[in-house]
Amino acid sequence: MTDDPVVVDGESLTPEAVERVAREGATVRIPDDARERVRESRERIVDIVESGQAVYGVNTGFGELVQERIPADDIEALQQNLVRSHAAGTGRELDEEEVRAMLVTRLNALVKGYSGIRERIVDLLAGMLNEGIHPVVKAKGSLGASGDLAPLAHLALVVIGEGEATVDGERLPGDEALTRKNLEPVTLRAKEGLALINGTQLTVGLASLVVCDAERAMRAADIAGAMTTEATMATTASSHASIQRVRPHRGQAESAENIRRLTQNSEIVESHRNCDRVQDAYSLRCLPQVHGAVRDSIRHLREAVETELNSATDNPLVFAAEEADDRASGTEGAAVLSGGNFHGEPLALRLDYATSGLSELTSISERRIDRMLNPNVQEEYLPPFLTERSGLRSGYMIAQYTAADLVSTNRSQGRPSVDNIPVSGNQEDHVSMSAQSAYVARETVESTLSVVGIELACAAQALDFVAGQAPGVGTEAAYQTIRDRLAHLDDDRPIHRDMEVMTEILCSDTLLENVEAALGAKLA
Repeated sequence: MTDDPVVVDGESLTPEAVERVAREGATVRIPDDARERVRESRERIVDIVESGQAVYGVNTGFGELVQERIPADDIEALQQNLVRSHAAGTGRELDEEEVRAMLVTRLNALVKGYSGIRERIVDLLAGMLNEGIHPVVKAKGSLGASGDLAPLAHLALVVIGEGEATVDGERLPGDEALTRKNLEPVTLRAKEGLALINGTQLTVGLASLVVCDAERAMRAADIAGAMTTEATMATTASSHASIQRVRPHRGQAESAENIRRLTQNSEIVESHRNCDRVQDAYSLRCLPQVHGAVRDSIRHLREAVETELNSATDNPLVFAAEEADDRASGTEGAAVLSGGNFHGEPLALRLDYATSGLSELTSISERRIDRMLNPNVQEEYLPPFLTERSGLRSGYMIAQYTAADLVSTNRSQGRPSVDNIPVSGNQEDHVSMSAQSAYVARETVESTLSVVGIELACAAQALDFVAGQAPGVGTEAAYQTIRDRLAHLDDDRPIHRDMEVMTEILCSDTLLENVEAALGAKLA
């Protein structure tokens, strides 16, 4: 667990902070100004309840049952029933990092101060994160509107002392899990059940992790591409700044700059600068254009995720009267507006776009892998499948099979965001399927890290056959990082471990950190 807590204030949460909480076990802290906003928002809900005015989610039914008015004596039961009835998920159980990502993003949305929830609720959510109480959450059941209802309801069950949670490696009933860490469940009051389950926090939590992993994969792919460029005696001329200047896509320029920096002072590149080869294959020559387009797709996703992380996404939202007009229901000091901030479309479309981009990244990486392994296209100094005594040995032959499998799987994932199935008696007649888009993107980025890891392993092996010439400053650092963990493939061995080691190197950021230390600067 990291010592420095993540500040959860409803305004400044980032994908990197979500990753710290989700993967590194960072604790969270709610600052005083956020607490004050929560208290003020709750006071507005109390005023509305006391006024007796009908307000959706406070004293009415839900979805198609919105016309059903709930008596004051049943308001608490309404909220408890909402959580119980909506915990209708199925499928696998979310892993710990996925649950923690949901918890911290839900907490951050609530402390913006538009949800009408008590301070006690946000303290309990923070306590669950800080004490390592992780609700058992079923993965399937969200349509991405009205938010990620079913998964968030499974999470909220533990808040009321029901459901199940894991704590200290043990699976316990919700109330026992809270008691284990000296926390107490709550009885939900007006609007609190709806505020807990109505939002996009499964989607945005997973999307935050996708952004972090996709950016890792992107930088690693530039490193891998630079190493393959050297190992195959290709030219870096296609990354010349002038080429990018006359087609000034931002991502293209960034990847081209990375290739130039990584191969700086490369004796390998210099050794054939004036050779007879006029142009390289597209997987090498068009690296800046393809990698750059992928970069732009990931940047597009990051922009949406950063906005969504610090947004109020439940419904209805509770405003001070001066923030709304007279069309809002409420009282003299408060206004309640019903809207659709729970709809996951802003994330769903961009997640699908990023998935397409990452699929292309694996595709071009696999083609470069083939150029190092394939005896029909590789340089004459490279032995077939990068192994001495090929035939007796298979070398990295089957690593390309694995890469091809992953590429094919990525291509077949589809675009969940274009689907729509109306629900709730056709009251909720258009949904985003954003959670499905997040799951697909998450699987795709994991595959991408694996494929790029295979290229890096093959590139290091290929560079072993380039005698007497030093790689570039950055590619040399990458090569040494790989060789610190992965020996040259001499005799055949089960190479699944090679691929696992490469994924570990990428996910731990060891490769990037060592390369940037050698360069004395950050890669784009």
